[in-house]
Amino acid sequence: MDDSNTILEVSHISKTFRSKNIFGRTTSEVSAVNDVSFRLQKQRTFGIVGESGCGKSTLARLVLRLIEADGGRVMYQGHNLLALGGEELRKLRRDIQMVFQDPFSSLNPSMTLLDNVAFPLWVNGTSKQDGRIAAHRYLEAVGIPRSSAERYPQSLSGGQRQRVAIARALVLEPKIVIADEAVSALDKSIQAQALNLFHELQQDFRLSMIFISHDLHVVELMSDTVMVMYLGMVVEVASVEDVYAQPYHPYTQALFKSTPSMDVTHKKLDGFKLSGELPSPLNPPSGCRFRTRCPMAMETCAEHMPELIEVGDGHTVACHLYGEADVARRAI
Repeated sequence: MDDSNTILEVSHISKTFRSKNIFGRTTSEVSAVNDVSFRLQKQRTFGIVGESGCGKSTLARLVLRLIEADGGRVMYQGHNLLALGGEELRKLRRDIQMVFQDPFSSLNPSMTLLDNVAFPLWVNGTSKQDGRIAAHRYLEAVGIPRSSAERYPQSLSGGQRQRVAIARALVLEPKIVIADEAVSALDKSIQAQALNLFHELQQDFRLSMIFISHDLHVVELMSDTVMVMYLGMVVEVASVEDVYAQPYHPYTQALFKSTPSMDVTHKKLDGFKLSGELPSPLNPPSGCRFRTRCPMAMETCAEHMPELIEVGDGHTVACHLYGEADVARRAI
C-alpha cells in the first residue's frame, strides 16, 4: 500500500472500560476495542461493518479522542493525535469531523438551523456574520434552501436533520469525515438520498471518509475498502470487490448469509446463517472470539487467538482455517 497516499493511520489502538467499586477497586472489565489497525487513503472511503456491540462506534470515538484510548497511535499529518493536547490538538481536530447516528440529539433544539451550522465556526474564532454566511453556503450544498435556514431542528424530518448535521460537519472544511451509522435511523428511501448526497459531497469537497454501518449493502455501496469487526477485534480486511466476491472469515460469510437481499439474481454464498447473540464483552471467549458461534471451530480456536494473515493481494483474515500452506495453495 502506498504510504504517501495515506491520510490517517490507526495502529494497535485498544480500549478497555473498567468498573470500580466504592473502594476504587476494579470489579469488571469490558474489552471494547482490541489491537485494531487500519489505514485511510486520501479521498477514499474505508468501511467498517459488524453487528451492534462489535466496537465500531467506540473505535470512531477513539480516533477523535472523544474517548481516551489505552494504547496505540492515530497518525495524521505526521502527528500522533493521541499524544497531543491543547491548541495543537484543537487545530488538527478541525480536519476530522463526525456525523452521528441520531441527528436530532446532535443538534441544539434551541438554535436555528443556520446557527447550528455556524456554531463550530464561532467556537473557532469566526465572527457571527462570517459564520452565518458560510453556514448558508453549506446548508445549500446539502439541499437545505436559504428560506429554511431560520427553522428549528424539531420542525424537520429525520432526513432533513441529517442533512443539517452533515452541513455542520463540513463547515470547518475537514479533510476526513467519519459517518457513524449516519443513515441507519432513516427510512430506506431517505437512506438512498443521504448516501447519494455523501457521494456527491465526497467528490465536491475531496473528502476522505470512514463509513460505519451494520448494513452490508450500505457499506458495499459506499466503501472502497472494508474492515469487518467482531467483539472488538478485526477479523477481515479487503477491498470492497474482494470481500463481497469472496469473504474468507466464517463470520463475514455468516453476515452475508444472514443479510436479506431483494435481488433474486444475488449470489447466494455458501455458509451458515448467523444465530445467537454476541458473547458478553465482560467475559469474551478465549482464543478466537467468534468460536462460540462458529460451526467450523477447532480445538486450536479455543487455545490461540488467530493473527491477521494475507490470503490475497491486500486481503487479510484472522482465522485458524487459513495458514501459510492454504494461502500458497490458493495462489496456484
